[in-house]
Amino acid sequence: MNQTDFSIVTLILQASLVVQLVMLLLVTVSIASWASIFRKYFSLKRTRALNDDFEREFWSGTSLNELFSSAAQNAKFAGPMERIFASGMREYHKLRERSIGDAVTLLDGARRAMRASFQREMDAIESNLSFLATVGSVSPYVGLFGTVWGIMHAFTGLASLQQVTLSTVAPGIAEALVATAIGLFAAIPAVVAYNRFARDIDKTAISLETFIEEFSNILQRNLSAATQATPGGR
Repeated sequence: MNQTDFSIVTLILQASLVVQLVMLLLVTVSIASWASIFRKYFSLKRTRALNDDFEREFWSGTSLNELFSSAAQNAKFAGPMERIFASGMREYHKLRERSIGDAVTLLDGARRAMRASFQREMDAIESNLSFLATVGSVSPYVGLFGTVWGIMHAFTGLASLQQVTLSTVAPGIAEALVATAIGLFAAIPAVVAYNRFARDIDKTAISLETFIEEFSNILQRNLSAATQATPGGR
């Protein structure tokens, strides 16, 4: 085999059927992984922007009732923090409408509603993250399987030869190693993206939990100030 025969395309075309199937699987997984990476990147970027916008508005001095009214009208396009806020306010109003005046009950109900909303939001934010983890951990082994199979197939083909030289062994081994290379090509970006996204999601979760505590403190201050006070002031 001359030097030009060692191009990646030639090695793939001359590989055994099983190795070619492994390569096709890995390329498909890699494309799906990159698509998931881009979707998650833009999704997290949008989530951070929406949370920052709402947090600025929340601390700008706008009354809670006005924020709740805006959140209810903008529910479809709201960010996680705004939806969590709306859940807490909605439960607070429902309990007040039932003539429940106990401050502990009101605060506990609002907090439970926000925690439930927080879990739903985190489930949505973390969606498809497990796919990247699976790609990062499994792809190298799939590529290794293709390599082992290719080397086995290459040595089986050499059994009928009386004289085996490096030039007869090298093509088969090179074809097999391409599977490992493709497996690493699929795994490395998935692992890097998973670690980056996991760190960003942790920061988002901390930000949302902090907001829940701060909003709960605001409700508690309002309830302590006056039993009949509405949540419209600070």
